[in-house]
Amino acid sequence: MAMLGIQNDSSLQEAQQKFSDGLSSMLTLTTEIGDIIRMDTVVWKLKLLKTAAAYANSRLHAVQAEVLLLVSGNHNLAPSGEADRLFKMLKNCKVRYFRNQGHSLLMEYDFNLLTVIKGVNVYRRGQKQDVVLDYLPPTFSEFKKTFGDDFKQFHQLLSPVMLSTLQNGKIVRSLAGVPDKGPVLFVGYHQLMAMEVSSLVEGFLREKKAVVRTLAHEAFFVGNLGTLREELSLFDVVSMYGAVPVNPINTYKLFERSEFVLLYPGGVREALHRKGEGYQCFWPDKPEFVRMATRFGVTIVPFGCVGEDDFLEVVVDYNVQKNIPYLRDWIKTFNEDLPTIRETVIGEDGNQAVHLPAVLPRVPGRLYFLFGKPIETKGVENLMRDSKQANELYLHTKSEVEKMISYLKRKREEDPYRSIVSRTLYQATWGASAQVPTFEP
Repeated sequence: MAMLGIQNDSSLQEAQQKFSDGLSSMLTLTTEIGDIIRMDTVVWKLKLLKTAAAYANSRLHAVQAEVLLLVSGNHNLAPSGEADRLFKMLKNCKVRYFRNQGHSLLMEYDFNLLTVIKGVNVYRRGQKQDVVLDYLPPTFSEFKKTFGDDFKQFHQLLSPVMLSTLQNGKIVRSLAGVPDKGPVLFVGYHQLMAMEVSSLVEGFLREKKAVVRTLAHEAFFVGNLGTLREELSLFDVVSMYGAVPVNPINTYKLFERSEFVLLYPGGVREALHRKGEGYQCFWPDKPEFVRMATRFGVTIVPFGCVGEDDFLEVVVDYNVQKNIPYLRDWIKTFNEDLPTIRETVIGEDGNQAVHLPAVLPRVPGRLYFLFGKPIETKGVENLMRDSKQANELYLHTKSEVEKMISYLKRKREEDPYRSIVSRTLYQATWGASAQVPTFEP
């Protein structure tokens, strides 16, 4: 309190003098404190507080309401463990720790309560949760913080190249070949560790001003990741930018609302593939998405993406981890808590065990996207009843994805700026915001 009147630009001598004067004036009041605050009053208030706390604690276990517990870590009060106690006692509680924030959390300049609520998936329009209907698109400030601050360096390393195919078959460096309105289903290859998703989402927000709703694995929404979920992290970012658990009901609702939807038929099997399996499509045999897309007249846009081998290399994959007792038990325990997505799929493509492969970073190359020519399903409702035609469209889509992957792998060899060194020199010359050129499509 004695330091409140000291200005930041004061000299050391001025600050010492003001502090001394302030402290002296406060000390003269100490003799009057006993008359202002009587001891019997203090004791009575402490007993009242103790009784009220006991009353509340005895009823915490019965609270059924959904609770979001926000905990700051940078304050002058002694840690009491109250957050951990409440988290254990409240049945339906989510917690987020803010280690570097003060005790006036809601008043911090860089804290946005709505952003946290959206990321934790507790925003509701009605009595029951609906991850599709309850979604609120990111604001400009949220977009700026995510892709201008949090993911800025990551995307500078990736330096993504976005290509699309026009109706006449010409490939251009933009998203001009992608429809402007939904419903659109983007179907493609899932790169190692799903490293391409954030670049794809950012590209559509910047150029199309559209949110791509990703059909994501349940691990992003439930599972034994409590410790990781206690901080604002990738899990919250995934939800904030429109991802929903992949299942038929959510897919149906998204198509019904004419959304841009992103689907990876290969799922976890592609994103966490084994050594030597890069750029292989592990799609199930059944045409999972074709019939539903046909029902709503969805435009299917196949796309290819390459670049994972320029950034990461798998050194310990699932085939090794499942033979290590500790890791095998951890993988088994973790996956038991997750809903089964492809229980009817037999064989390798149905093996969706979530794990964390050990990878080594490589000298960053570049990430490339190519969106193919849109496939219209409007007016071909017969695909809903003809399994043979539905399967043909499914295999055609997969073939297009594989062709685009081959095209990008071949053409990137012609990119003079594939190396991070050449890109850095280019941006040092033309500015950090300059678009780095690439190969001629």
